[in-house]
Formats: sequence, C-alpha cells, structure tokens
Amino acid sequence: MAPPPDTTIARGSSRLTLVAALVVAAPALVLRLTGADIAHTLEALLFGVAIVGAAFLLSWAAEVARLDIPAGLALAVLALIAVLPEYAVDFVFAWQGGTSVRLHGPSCPSGEPGAASPCSLALANMTGANRLLIGIGWASVVFIAWYRTRRLQRRAEQRPDDGVEAPARSVRWSDVKLERTHAVEVAYLGVATIYSLTLPLKHSITLFDSVVLVGLFVAYAIRLARAPAEEPHLVGPASWIGSFAVQRRRAAVIALFVWSAVVIVLCAEPFAHALVETGRQYGISEFFLVQWLAPLASEAPEFIVAALFAWRLETSSGLGALVSSKVNQWTLLVGSLPIVFAIASRSFHGLPIAGIQREELLLTAAQSLFAVAVIVNLRMTIAEALAISALFWAQFVASLIAGEHHHNEVLLITSAVYLTLGVALLVRSHREARDLLRDGFRTPFAQLMD
Repeated sequence: MAPPPDTTIARGSSRLTLVAALVVAAPALVLRLTGADIAHTLEALLFGVAIVGAAFLLSWAAEVARLDIPAGLALAVLALIAVLPEYAVDFVFAWQGGTSVRLHGPSCPSGEPGAASPCSLALANMTGANRLLIGIGWASVVFIAWYRTRRLQRRAEQRPDDGVEAPARSVRWSDVKLERTHAVEVAYLGVATIYSLTLPLKHSITLFDSVVLVGLFVAYAIRLARAPAEEPHLVGPASWIGSFAVQRRRAAVIALFVWSAVVIVLCAEPFAHALVETGRQYGISEFFLVQWLAPLASEAPEFIVAALFAWRLETSSGLGALVSSKVNQWTLLVGSLPIVFAIASRSFHGLPIAGIQREELLLTAAQSLFAVAVIVNLRMTIAEALAISALFWAQFVASLIAGEHHHNEVLLITSAVYLTLGVALLVRSHREARDLLRDGFRTPFAQLMD
C-alpha cells in the first residue's frame, strides 16, 4: 500500500533537504582541491556554507544514532557532534598558535604587524561560542516555547469546539522545565564552571587543566552511559533516515558521519584563514569575526535543532541538548586546546592567556555561573530568559560602542554583574543546588526517571 500523500511529500522534502546539505559542500571542496584564487570574502562564504551543511548532516545522523544507544549518552553524543565544526575551527587556531611558538618563541606572535595572534584567536573563538550558546541558544528555547504556547492558547480559545486544537486548551505557560535526568548535565556543568573561574588567574591554559577538564567529560559520559535506552522522536531528514531497515540505517549514519568529517577537516582551515583575511581586507577586526561570526556559523544547526524542539514544545529536549553542548564546550573543547597547542609547539607549554583574553575568559565563566544558578532548580522562566538575553546583548552592544579603549572595563563590569547575580541566586537556592548535585552524581537513573 502506498503511503499517504502527506507522508510522501514529507519524505520527498526530507530527501531534497538532505541532498541540499550534501551538495552545498561541492563548491568549497572544488576550491579546496584546485587551490583557485578568489576573493577572501567569497572564499569565507563558500567554506562557511560547506561547514554549516556538514553540521546539519552531523545533527541528523546523531539524532538517528539515538535509536541505538542509551538516551542520556545519545543526548551527549548529539551535543558533541553538533559542535564538532566549532572544535575544528578552534583547533586550527590552536595549531597555528603552537606552530608560531615553535618557530618564533613563547610569545605566540601573529606574524603580521598589528594582527591578533593565533593563540588569542583560539580563545576568542572558544569564548564567543560559549557565550552565544547561553545568550542566544538557551534564551531562544524559552522565547520560542512561550510564543508557541501563547499561539496555541489563542487558537484554542477562538475555536473551542475544534477537536484538533483541544489539547492546546490544557496548555498553560509557566516556564521551561528540564526533566530530572538533566540534573546530570547541570551538575557537571556546575563543576566545570567553578573550575573555569580559575583560568583567568593563570598565564596559560595548561596540560594539567586539560587532564582535569577532559577527565570531567569522561566522567560525565560514563555517568550518562548508565541511562536506559529510549526511542527518540525524529523529524525531517532524521525521521526519513530512521525509517530505514536497521543495517541500512546504520550504514547511512556512518556514511553521513564520514562525509561530514571529511568536509569539516578540508574546510575548517581555509575558512579560518579566509575569515581573518576578510577582516584585514575590509578593516574589520579579525578578532570580532573569529569570536562571533565563525561560531555563529558553525553552531547554527545546533540552534535550529533546539528551536525545532521548542516549537514542538519538547522544551526539555531542546534546552537539555544545549546544556549538554555547554558541558562539552566547557570540558572537552577547552581541555583539548592545550593538547593541540602542545602537539603543534612540540613542547609542554600551555596555551597562552594574554591581553584581553583574560577578561574574555572571566566574562565567559561568569556568564556560565549565572546560567547554572538560573537552572539549578531545573527550570527557566521567561523573566530569567530575558535576563540572560539582556545581559548578553547589553555587553555586546556596550563593547561595540566603547571600542578597544574601554572594552576591558565593559567586560569587567559585566563579569561583576554576572558573578553577583549568580552567587545571590545560588545562595537563595542552596537546597535545590544540594539536591541537584546529589541527583547529578549519585542518584540512579531508574530513580531519576520515576
């Protein structure tokens, strides 16, 4: 029997979307393999689009992979894979920084007068990605869920006898609630955040920091591996791939992983280079482009996946995936940078923290502390989402207005606000924090899921 027409249309649309994500990499791959000389702006655009397409493929493949691995671990894997493009770009700068130190000494020079050093760009890319994840990602899940709920309520009130809209009449907005199982992500994020507050006090992110942070990620993954398996709700291309027979589905997932990895590996370095050269060509701060534009491009699919969860009112999954991504970035990403740097520099030197990067790290850690304090009770209200978003944009706009001369002051003032609010919230919610740590580190998953 043929499938219903709407199912046929949905599958056709999913196939077209999947093919589009595959083929958008073609111009970048041709450019990479031929070495053609084109404008840096167009070069950055082509390589950036290829990375975005690969990131979508990774997200869909990771969602389908949830059919075969435990639910909690699947969420962590999905979050990890979704930020792989971010890792690739950041690793490029860390490798360049290590190479610069090996050739020119421990000061990590840029090689160009007045240009930012690759070590600074590596940290800029990392801090920008972390702050975008919370300031835009976390808050957007709440905003979308609030809007979607209000919209369903209005439609239900206008058509009270419509059976299709009947479920919406029972929907009442209060806040986004994380399931109790997400205490694991929040607890590990809290520990990673507390440790990250020590980084601005140092001259470099060392290999010892790598051991601590990567060790936290390993412990986090082991903890999640104990969660029971759970069939996910797939949509779009992921739903179509998930409908394949088991062997064909697994082969498709592996093929998508391999293809995406190849695209990201081939495009990450020229994308980073083209982005920096574009900034120099047009007088735009390369630091600004690397800190904000590069992570926004590489994390766009992750934001879109979370937004789709929120639109379907699966808010726990949407916010939970972004919290898990934050754990990955604060542990594995930050912990991996000194390792990449050490390999490239052929030394045991840590990744240097110099100049404005000290304040950038402090602000990123302070924002993380505030965010953890907000969701220590496993929920986020619209007011809390507005606070997170407003602080993020206030700092962003104030830094643009202040310029380089007063940028430090803006970062320090915003950090102080984040830290003050975060500590105040944690003191007020100390009982919830204690319960969260117990659930995150000790309570069996069977009990968390009751």
